Amino acid sequence: MDYNRNNTKLVYSRNGTKPYYLLNDSPHHRKIPWDVWIPVPELVLLKSYWLIFLVAVASFCISVTGDFVFDDSEAILNNSDLLPETPVLNIFRNDFWGMKLTFNTSHKSYRPLTTLTFRWNCAFSGGLHPFGFHLINIVLHGVVSMLSFQLFAVFFQSCLSGDRAPRASFLCALLYAVHPIHTESVAGVVGRADLLCALFFILSFLAYTKSVESHHHLNDPPSQFSPLWIGWSLVLAGSAMLCKEQGVTVIGICSAYDIIVVCNVDILCLLRPSSVLQESSSSSKQWLQSLLLRHVVLAAGGSLLLIGRWQVMGSSPPMFQWVDNPASFEESFLYRVLNYNYVYSLNWWLLVHPFWLCFDWSMGCIPLIHSLTDPRLVAVAVFWMTAAFLLYCCLSHEDRRIRRLVTMSVVLLVIPFLPASNLFFRVGFVIAERVLYIPSLGFSLLVVVGFRQLCFSMEQYRVYLHICIIVLVGCFVVKSLQRSSEWKNEEVLFKSGLKVCPLNAKVHYNIAKNSADHGDRELAVKEYQEAIRLNPSYDQAMNNLANILKDMGQLKSAEKLLLKAIHIRADFAAAWMNLGIVQSSLGKIKEAERSYLIALKHRRRYPDCYYNLGNLYLDQKRYNDAYQAWKNATSLRPSHLVAWNNMIIMLDSTGDLSKAESLAREALRYLPEESSLHFNLANTLGKIGKYQESEWHFLHAIKLNKNNPSYYTNLGVLYHRWKKYEKAEEAYQQALQMQPGLKSARDNLELLHKTLSRLRSQH
Repeated sequence: MDYNRNNTKLVYSRNGTKPYYLLNDSPHHRKIPWDVWIPVPELVLLKSYWLIFLVAVASFCISVTGDFVFDDSEAILNNSDLLPETPVLNIFRNDFWGMKLTFNTSHKSYRPLTTLTFRWNCAFSGGLHPFGFHLINIVLHGVVSMLSFQLFAVFFQSCLSGDRAPRASFLCALLYAVHPIHTESVAGVVGRADLLCALFFILSFLAYTKSVESHHHLNDPPSQFSPLWIGWSLVLAGSAMLCKEQGVTVIGICSAYDIIVVCNVDILCLLRPSSVLQESSSSSKQWLQSLLLRHVVLAAGGSLLLIGRWQVMGSSPPMFQWVDNPASFEESFLYRVLNYNYVYSLNWWLLVHPFWLCFDWSMGCIPLIHSLTDPRLVAVAVFWMTAAFLLYCCLSHEDRRIRRLVTMSVVLLVIPFLPASNLFFRVGFVIAERVLYIPSLGFSLLVVVGFRQLCFSMEQYRVYLHICIIVLVGCFVVKSLQRSSEWKNEEVLFKSGLKVCPLNAKVHYNIAKNSADHGDRELAVKEYQEAIRLNPSYDQAMNNLANILKDMGQLKSAEKLLLKAIHIRADFAAAWMNLGIVQSSLGKIKEAERSYLIALKHRRRYPDCYYNLGNLYLDQKRYNDAYQAWKNATSLRPSHLVAWNNMIIMLDSTGDLSKAESLAREALRYLPEESSLHFNLANTLGKIGKYQESEWHFLHAIKLNKNNPSYYTNLGVLYHRWKKYEKAEEAYQQALQMQPGLKSARDNLELLHKTLSRLRSQH
C-alpha cells in the first residue's frame, strides 16, 4: 500500500515517549511502519541476509585475483610468524609485523588473532598464495555486512519502541556492504585486522543488548540484567581488540546505547523540568542501580583490557617520525588543532564522497595549514557546521525516536574513530581509510535516517528521492569494483595514488621500489629522485637510490647519498651496511669495517650485515674473522644460503675438509633441497675420497637443478678421479652440450682423452 504523509498524523503515548503514525482516514487508525517510505520491496526483505552477503561479496570480488600488495609484504611475506616451523606462541610475543613488541622500532600493533588467521591461511593453502588470503577477506566482509543488518535492526527496534524497521535496516546494511571506503580493508590482505575487529565488535554489541533485552519491557528501564551476557560481551570486546586496537571502543558504544536507548535518557528532556529520568524513577529506583552496576562492570572490563594492552606493549608507546604524522609534530597548538580538524573533515568527506581514495596519505599528500587565510579552513568550517546541525537534530527534533536514532548514529560514527583522532595519543598516519571500516556503520545509519525523513517530509518528490538512493547504491558498487581492480597489483595501485596525491613522496617511493623490483632502473632512479625532491630528508629513498647507483657502478654518487642518509638518521642500520659495501668497493677497507660495525651496533640481529662483513674479512684473508661473521649470519638466519656456501667453500679451499663436510651437513638440515649445498658437499666428499656418497650428492644437486653445467663438470671430475672414465666422459660432454664454451669442461675432457690414450698405449 502507498502511504501518503498528508494522510497521517503523529501520536504520542501517555507518557510522551512512544510516538507513532496513524492513518487519519482509517476507522481503526491503523499503525503504519516507520520505514514504509523507504523503497525496499517486501520480497527482498524475505531474503535480506543472503542478498546483503551476495552484494557485499560481488562489490569486491575482483580483488580475489590480486597479489600481495603494499603492507602485505611486511605483514605476510616477510613475517616469519606465519611459517609452520615458527612456534605459534611467537604470534603472542610479537607485533603485527613479526617484530618483538619490546623493540624501539616496533609499531606496537598487537593483533595476534589476525596474525593467527594468516598462519591458518598459509597452512591450509600450502604456502603464501594470495588467492586464499583474498578469498577469506571477501567472505569476512560479507559476513560482517550480514551482521550489520542485525545491528541496525536492534538500533531501530530499540529506538522506535519495537518497530524493527526492516526496510531501513536493509538499506543501512546495503550501503555499508557496498561503500567504496572499505576497499582497502577488503582488497588489502592486512585489512583483515579491520574485518575481524568489526566482526567481534558487532557480536560484542549484540551480546550486550542480550544482557538487558529480557529485562527491558517497552520503555521501562531494566532493573535487572544478565551477567553472563555482559561477560560474554566483554570477552568478544577483548577478541576485537586482539584483532585490532580499535575494537575496545565497542565498550563505549554499549555504554551509550544503555544510557540513551535502554534507559531512555533524553538530552532534551534533561534540559527541562520534567525528564524521563524523573518519570522512570517515580515507578522504581532499581533501574538506576542496575545501570550503575552495568557501567561498573563495563568500566572494570575496559580498564583491564587497556592495562593488559599497555603491559603487552612494554609500557611504552610506539615511536613515530615526523613524516608519519606531520600535524602531531606541529609546535603551535593553534595550527596543530586546525590541522587535526582539517583531517577530520577529510575523513568525513571520504565517507560522503568516496571517489578520491589513496593507499597512502602521508609525506606531503596533505600539506600542513600554516596560515589563518588558508582556503582549506572552509572545509573545517563546513565540517563543524554539519556537526552542529546533527547536534541540533539530536536536541530539538519533535520526534524523540529520531533524536535517539541520530544520536546513536553519531555515537557509532565518532567513538570507533577516537583511537585515530590523535586526541589521546599520536598515531602513525595522517589518514587511513581502513580505520573508517567500523565508523561507516554510523555513517550508513545516519544517511538512511536522513533519507527516510526527506521522503516523509518531501512526499511530492519521493520518486526522485528513490531514484537518487538507487543511483547512489549503484555508484558505490561500480566504484568498489573499480577500486578493487586497482588493488590487484602494486604497479596499478601506486599509479592510482599518484593521481590523487602527486605531492606524496611515499607514492613516488613505492613506484620507484616497484619499478626496481621489475628491472626498470631508469624509472626507479627518476621516481626516487622525485621522492627526495619532495621530501629532502627521505633517508629511505636515499638508501634505495644509492643501492641502484651502486649496482650501476656510480659508487661515488652512492656514497654521497648514503652519507647524507646516515646524517639524517644516525641509527639507520641498513644505510650504514650499504655504505660499508660501497666503501669496500672503493677500496676504503677501514672505513667499510667501521660502517659495518656501526650498523651492527644499531641492529644487533642483522644477518646480512654479518654476511657482508665476512666478505670484507675474506678479501683481507682474515679467514677466522670471516668464518665467525658468516657463522653469526647463519645463527641469526639459518636459511642464509650464501653465508653457508661461503663458509663451506672457504674451508674447502683452505684445506679444512672435515670441518667443511660437517658444516655442509649442518646446513642441509636447514636447507635440504638447496642444490648448491649438495654440490659443495659433494666436492668436499670427493676430495676426502668418499666417492659413492659424493656421487649421490652430485646427482641430487643435478636433480634439483638440471641446467647447471658446472654440476656435470664436477661430477665428471669425481668420476675421473674415481677412474670411472666412461661416466666422466659422459658428464663432461653433457656440460659442453649445455655450454659449449665452458673451458673447465673442455680442458678436463681433453685431459681425460689423454689419460685414456695413455692407458690404451700401455695395453
